[in-house]
Amino acid sequence: MNASLDNSRFRAQIESGIPDIHPSRLLLSIVVPVFNERSVIQLFIARLYTVLLQIDYKFEIVFVDDGSTDGTTEFLQKLAFRHDYIRLVKLSRNFGKEAAMTAGLDRAHGDAVILIDADLQDPPELIPDMIAAWQRGADTVVMRRSSRAGESFLKRASAHCFYRLLNFLSELSIPEDTGDFRLLSRRAVDTLSTLPERSRYMKGLFAWIGLPVEIINYNRAPRAAGETKWSFLGLCRLAMEGIVSFSTIPLRAVTWLGGIAALGSVAFGIWVVCKTFLFGEPVSGYPSIIVTVTFIGGVQLISIGLLGEYMARIYVESKQRPIYVIQDEYSVNQVTQSDASAFNAGGHHA
Repeated sequence: MNASLDNSRFRAQIESGIPDIHPSRLLLSIVVPVFNERSVIQLFIARLYTVLLQIDYKFEIVFVDDGSTDGTTEFLQKLAFRHDYIRLVKLSRNFGKEAAMTAGLDRAHGDAVILIDADLQDPPELIPDMIAAWQRGADTVVMRRSSRAGESFLKRASAHCFYRLLNFLSELSIPEDTGDFRLLSRRAVDTLSTLPERSRYMKGLFAWIGLPVEIINYNRAPRAAGETKWSFLGLCRLAMEGIVSFSTIPLRAVTWLGGIAALGSVAFGIWVVCKTFLFGEPVSGYPSIIVTVTFIGGVQLISIGLLGEYMARIYVESKQRPIYVIQDEYSVNQVTQSDASAFNAGGHHA
């Protein structure tokens, strides 16, 4: 779809008022976590709204602003003031996408809830297919990426390897090559709300609940505008979160590695003693000592690091801090006329 045509077609509607159309069936909630997406948010809303008008369901769009600083917040505030199907949940700072998704799920009222990003890599046009799968009895409709356009070979390859490594290490079966784009039934959302952990890897939590799943394959598009907010280090941290949160195998592996290293050291010691008695021992031997010490030291450091990762999660959980903090919520029903007038005049709703 041509971005310029979309903007010219829907700009006036979005900024001056889209008619509030609510069919008469079950409620569908669309949860959209956003962080500095001003360059694409208008096009995203245009495409999403076009799809929702074709569905015979009541709908609401819940935007969760995860600390945006580029004007995204003000733009979404304006829409929330004018349309009762749009709500904005503003977090007090950037808590991360996992926390923002949790906040959106907690605030969604729908009989079914769809998680989708605003960058249009996940096409809103697939929503009718997701609803059809839900109507067939699936509590979770997972969208699997058959291709990932606009992403580097390194990112595609690392993601491919990570999902398979995670499934190998985890006791859960987590669908491979999937993201956060999915539909959850009300039963699935309510079950997720009972999971209290602060260190959240949402794809693992989605799989943990174990309710009926249907998978739909699709081709992921490149970003419509703007740049990804995920750095390589950020993706590495998320990957470590997934492994540590849903597998104890690394701890067991370190135990086995330590045992093997200990047995190897004993065997090496016996060999050195026998060799000394049989052939004598010159002063040389520095290389073998260095190799042995280095190997054992590496095993110890890896063990300590893994223990630290698990202990860090225990430390975070023990403090019982909230997953997110909401600074404000904006909707037609929560904004007075004076607030709306102040905003339209350039003021800021506090």
